[in-house]
Amino acid sequence: MNNDLLSNLDKIHTTELGIHRIKTNLGLETSDVVAWCRHKVATSSNIIRKGKNWYIHVDNCVITINAGSFTIITAHKAKH
Repeated sequence: MNNDLLSNLDKIHTTELGIHRIKTNLGLETSDVVAWCRHKVATSSNIIRKGKNWYIHVDNCVITINAGSFTIITAHKAKH
């Protein structure tokens, strides 16, 4: 099931508001949030699809991506 997301890494994108939200939530300094998220997706061993979204758990954060459009909805620090 993860192959659908992993085989479409190039389609992963987000909006300007999404970039701001992800940077704020994770405290990122990177100028390319989408590339950062693509890398995290590619290296994660914990990818789960629930309904219309993918949830990628990696490096103490969770990235949420819409399964239909491959839009990064949000990312936040994992709750322990």
